Amino acid sequence: MTSRVLLTGASGFVGRAVLNRLTELDFDLVAASRDFGAVSPNVRRFGIGRLDADTEWKDALRNVACVIHMAARVPGTGDAERAADFRAVNVDGTLNLARQAADAGVDRFVFLSSIKVNGDETTSDRPFVADDIPAPIGPYGITKLEAERRLLELADSTGMDVVIIRPPLVYGPHVKASFLCIMRWLDRGLALPFGLIRNKRSLIGLDNLVGFIITCVSHPGAVNQVFLISDGEDLSTPDLLRRLGRAMDKPARLVPVPLSAIESENSIIERPELVRRLCTNLHVDISKTRYVLDWAPVMSVDDGLRSTAMWYGPSS
Repeated sequence: MTSRVLLTGASGFVGRAVLNRLTELDFDLVAASRDFGAVSPNVRRFGIGRLDADTEWKDALRNVACVIHMAARVPGTGDAERAADFRAVNVDGTLNLARQAADAGVDRFVFLSSIKVNGDETTSDRPFVADDIPAPIGPYGITKLEAERRLLELADSTGMDVVIIRPPLVYGPHVKASFLCIMRWLDRGLALPFGLIRNKRSLIGLDNLVGFIITCVSHPGAVNQVFLISDGEDLSTPDLLRRLGRAMDKPARLVPVPLSAIESENSIIERPELVRRLCTNLHVDISKTRYVLDWAPVMSVDDGLRSTAMWYGPSS
């Protein structure tokens, strides 16, 4: 494979895995990041300070056929969550890069969005589908949706292909944030108040997501499409905790606590916003993804959980 790819967010959780897979497949790669600590010195690098409307990409885009754009401002604990800060990166920064890419003759722009564009939760009997009317809540999902819409407008006006991917919660080696918090709960042997929860959650293992992103680099069926992606198996929160616990050799201690008690202010676990999410439904239908791209997940949920547990190790 000789096509040159520009990868943004190359040192992040997903970005590093995509970079490694592209390198294995012998892509001609340009890695863009603010921090190259985890990036091989053998990879062509492009350092960026801020990702915004003023970032200059000319040198990075030279001879590039495809951009995989994963750099973004994401929600973080303790952040002020100001809409303007999210818009500067997720909308203005994205569109600035995409316009320069189109001007440079880039063929395709693959954009890693988020299932939060669809909304924060589903009903138990109706999953999200790619063609749903978006209903984002909060500045992250709202700005991801705005970026999606403006990218598709740019595709119409310039002829540059755009591919949009909306993943749910991603897990795998080097995972951070919510999933790492769940692993620490299990590692510490906490009593978890989810024994009565009967919900449906979609996840995407890192290997499955990376493989899908690579597919979208060149698949002709991906042109100007929006795809939802998952492991293809929906789990209840108790099922996830039990299976992850087995992978970690840390059996889940599930306590049958009524939902009303879990949602009270006196929750027995830190991260109340994560506890709330683990009580709700968020599942996706990937039928379009399977049909249009003839794609299927390459790794099972249990194999993905075992891989994550092996990375985490004992009492990390």
